[in-house]
Amino acid sequence: MNDRITVHRDGKNIYDIVLKSSFDQLAEEVSHLEAGGQKFCVVTDSHVAPLYLDEVMDCLSSQGKVDSFVFPAGEAQKNLNTVRELYRFLIQKRYDRNDILVALGGGVVGDLCGFGAATFLRGIRFIQVPTTLLSQVDSSIGGKTGVDFDSYKNMVGAFHMPSLVYTSTKTLLTLSEEQYISGMGEIIKHGLIKSRDYYQWIQKHVEPIKKRDSQTCLEMILESDKIKRDVVEKDPMEKGERALLNFGHTLGHAVEKLMDFQMLHGQCVALGCAGAAWLSAKRDLLPQQEAEDICKTFHTFGLPVSLKHSGLEEQAILEATKSDKKMDAGMIKFILLHKIGDAFVDRTVTDKEILDTVKFLSGGIYGE
Repeated sequence: MNDRITVHRDGKNIYDIVLKSSFDQLAEEVSHLEAGGQKFCVVTDSHVAPLYLDEVMDCLSSQGKVDSFVFPAGEAQKNLNTVRELYRFLIQKRYDRNDILVALGGGVVGDLCGFGAATFLRGIRFIQVPTTLLSQVDSSIGGKTGVDFDSYKNMVGAFHMPSLVYTSTKTLLTLSEEQYISGMGEIIKHGLIKSRDYYQWIQKHVEPIKKRDSQTCLEMILESDKIKRDVVEKDPMEKGERALLNFGHTLGHAVEKLMDFQMLHGQCVALGCAGAAWLSAKRDLLPQQEAEDICKTFHTFGLPVSLKHSGLEEQAILEATKSDKKMDAGMIKFILLHKIGDAFVDRTVTDKEILDTVKFLSGGIYGE
């Protein structure tokens, strides 16, 4: 199986996404960046550092001097204060435009490190080394970086493409069950928006996916990465088709914010996808049977499809959707489905439709 995907822009190779079972070939991949003799700063958090920091620093040491910047784990740390500390560290260590940042961790680390790289000295190179399933199929690819601002998710950010994405699937083995399954929120979403065949493949491989079978995970990550790569190549600055990747995110981000990030991103995306599928069926776009099938698929993996016990007020969720960064001229860009594998952007979803969708999610699907 091919373990490399190349991302292109304007007919040129921009960066490679490399999938391996270990970090053994990281140094070799970095050597292709002509980075020898430069400094590397591995940016990671307090959860990932004890697991993989020493190993990754040792791998990179053959390519140049290696430092590390470790910040406390958690979405609450993805803010401008942490970025300020990173700037200060890089300045004190005399990093310049020839040096490279390395994001070692999940989405929080990747987003924060990428934003730091995009803005330090007006932009330096960085490498994504994603360690969670969700970051391996989503946030590490496409060059969207950012931090939260006053609980508004990714409100401050920049487009800044990585020079390399290096995925080691062995990191999946140290994830908690909740963290691992969270990644399935984005993976199932990829099938829903672009590939019925992939969606059905996921349904047929539930047990090996749950068991974290190495070969199955490699195939799954590769296919998800191809889907996201293809969308990003067509619309690198999110002016059109790339918005399809936000399926489930309008409601998902609202719930994530109101829950003060106590629910994982993939869990919130699953809720949002279930709601968007229901709304698509209510508009007679998607067969009701397919909307129910979508909810069942998320539920099969242990992802939430109900807001019954969340304690969130329906009106508060509606208001939170209006502060999402994906608003367009005051209109919500809501992603709906014509059918599984065929998503589209809709700018006509009304407040009443959103409230009706939230009421449906609050009704307790499957008795939750």
